[in-house]
Amino acid sequence: MILPCFNESRNLPYVLEKFGKVINRDDIELIVVDNGSEDNTLKILEELIPKYSFVKLEKVKINKGYGYGIKSGLKVAQGKYLSWTHADMQTDPNDVIKALNLIETRSSKDKLFIKGKRKGRPWSDEFFTIGMSFFESILLLTPLWDINAQPNVFSRELFDNLKCAPDDFSFDLFYYYLAVKNNYKIIRFEVGFKKRYFGQSSWNINWLSKIKFIARTVKFTFKLILKINFGNKLNYRI
Repeated sequence: MILPCFNESRNLPYVLEKFGKVINRDDIELIVVDNGSEDNTLKILEELIPKYSFVKLEKVKINKGYGYGIKSGLKVAQGKYLSWTHADMQTDPNDVIKALNLIETRSSKDKLFIKGKRKGRPWSDEFFTIGMSFFESILLLTPLWDINAQPNVFSRELFDNLKCAPDDFSFDLFYYYLAVKNNYKIIRFEVGFKKRYFGQSSWNINWLSKIKFIARTVKFTFKLILKINFGNKLNYRI
């Protein structure tokens, strides 16, 4: 499980405590990525991690984006199944365990992609999600829904495309779409979505930030379409 953290020092004691309560097996590793934080996130992590045997620390000196942080964690992950979720306590750490149970109790595990489906969100966020899902589905000619929902769990087979993954918030879109195009069975399950315990989102601040997010995602989507159509020339596999 990859947990990217950018300026999450106040949330970390709570999220690690919760992971400690829900992880009751010794074959799970939680890789916490200090994604170039500018507060005392690294200091807090270095104090907390020795208390949890299942936690490993990965350091990113300069923040290059949400996706870059996750990629940094995935590169050192050892698990048969890979996952990521948020560190702001909006998503329940127990949801990752639920997703893992779903993938482990199914047959043909290597072709499954488990993804949350958020509920209980403000109407403005729901409206934004509906619009983005519809727009991306049209552009990519592929039904996609609640693209940024957490957690995401899949087998290492899909990991081979990591070098082509984006560094920003399009990371969730990339792997979700990749799974669909590679004929993975997409399994969604309902997850709660709460308010942040502390701090503020690095992108979901107001409608202007949402518009900027849309622009970045659309830009990446067109790049993705080009890579699909000219994959051999761009050394891209899908």
